[in-house]
Amino acid sequence: MNIRNVRAGDADLFIKIYAESYKGLEKYAYTDEEDIREYFRWLFSRDPEGFLIIEIDEPVGFIACDTNWFSHFEGEVLGEIHELFVHPKYRGHGIGSTLLNRAIEYARRRARRLMGLWVGAENLHAKEFYRKRGFHETISIGKWIRMVRKI
Repeated sequence: MNIRNVRAGDADLFIKIYAESYKGLEKYAYTDEEDIREYFRWLFSRDPEGFLIIEIDEPVGFIACDTNWFSHFEGEVLGEIHELFVHPKYRGHGIGSTLLNRAIEYARRRARRLMGLWVGAENLHAKEFYRKRGFHETISIGKWIRMVRKI
């Protein structure tokens, strides 16, 4: 297993795995390839050091942790998880947890005291994943639920 920083040239890999990972959850995702590409560029511009890819013979997942994010809800700069996904065929093997732990370590090094994220209200698998890792729900807005944890 290899975890490395995302490079600009990883956009096509991101698009492919993102689209595969969000099958059945399209209401929470970009579905047009150009929109996903623009999203990749935006994530890359926010905090390149917190944008990671995990490879097991091939790329299987990504996390985008933004330690420059000011959250109006928590009133501070924190470690914001904008994105975390693992290819469906590799789920259940600790890959998402590994990526999340690496993001938490990164946010701690940047002296952040909180991690935050938004998750789809009906994405029960993701909500449970984050709950088991210490996140709790704070607010909901439309189809999104805010989750945070101290780090």
